[in-house]
Amino acid sequence: MLRIRLQRRGRRKRPLHHIVVADSRSPRDGRIIEDLGRFNNITAVNELKLDEERAIHWLKQGAQPSDTVRSIFKKQGIMYKMHLMRWGKSEEEIEEALAEWREAREAKEEKEPSRKERQRAMLEAEEKEFQKQLKKKAEEAAKEKAKKEALASAKEEEEEKAEEQEAKAEAEAEVKEEAAEETEAPTETVESEPEAEEVKAAESETEADVEPEEKEEAVEAEAEEAKAEETEEEPAEEVEAKEEEETEEAQEEVKAEAEEEEKEEKAEAKSEAEQVSTDMLAKEAIEHIESTPLDELEGFVPEEEDRVTVQRAWEDKKEG
Repeated sequence: MLRIRLQRRGRRKRPLHHIVVADSRSPRDGRIIEDLGRFNNITAVNELKLDEERAIHWLKQGAQPSDTVRSIFKKQGIMYKMHLMRWGKSEEEIEEALAEWREAREAKEEKEPSRKERQRAMLEAEEKEFQKQLKKKAEEAAKEKAKKEALASAKEEEEEKAEEQEAKAEAEAEVKEEAAEETEAPTETVESEPEAEEVKAAESETEADVEPEEKEEAVEAEAEEAKAEETEEEPAEEVEAKEEEETEEAQEEVKAEAEEEEKEEKAEAKSEAEQVSTDMLAKEAIEHIESTPLDELEGFVPEEEDRVTVQRAWEDKKEG
């Protein structure tokens, strides 16, 4: 028995189907009798190239289309045309009926969304869901932050109250000590006038006993101390060495600061490289996949990525 069916061609994950006439006993990719056209359902709009006259010829010969080919023939009006021909309609009547049928089909297709529109709607739905999840995470983080701040403020208030109580207790203790000291009668020793006069006379005698030789010795000791201080001053060579050490230390500090800045830049670049698609909107992730070389996208799309549009863009990128 003759069959009109699809024969898979193309490459992996990029199939291109041929509409062929073949014996039902031959394998899918085996020998064919005639090639009737091409069918590509990978593009946004299904592409079809079909020789209708040869398809009708083989249908008249008794060839049976497969379910998929029958669906394609129905959408193209071939099965309807075969029905009219079996009823014995003339060519003019068949053309008029087909024209009315095509107008009705176009009106129906205008009401139904196309594949591209469905994909756009799916992308928008994914974006809304992603924004909803981000908003939920942000609210949870804000609640957690507010909770921590409330606990911290309560702790600070408790510490302030404890400090105030301690200060109050210390002030009360000081007041009590002052009151206790005031209650005690102070005992002052008052010297008599004759004793004060004796002390003054002793001081004048000690000043008079200082001889001129002792004064000269004191002046010489001061001069020797000043000379020793001058000798203790550092030589010019040591001063220059210290200045060089200070300049070297300043250069090392500048070098260390430059190395730290370089490390921070590398860390920022690494954090950007470690970013994954789940941290982005679907549109941003798709643009990043399309604009970035394949060897730099390793690990960008993790296993938990469940957005269809991102997965489709990733597969297209890998296929080249």
